[in-house]
Amino acid sequence: MKENIHPKYYRCTVTCVSCGATFETGSTAKEIKVDTCSNCHPFYTGKQRYVQADGRVDRFNRKYGLK
Repeated sequence: MKENIHPKYYRCTVTCVSCGATFETGSTAKEIKVDTCSNCHPFYTGKQRYVQADGRVDRFNRKYGLK
């Protein structure tokens, strides 16, 4: 195996932006931020949650004054 061609491998902290949960894993990055994790993802929790405040249809209706 060739020497000095592999990136550094760190113990990194993964942080969920939605719920604030953290856990450690190994990666070439020192810190990772994810949008959703297994603590807040609807597939794992069984609860539906809206991450975005409004969707495309709501913005369209508001833009053109439709109800």
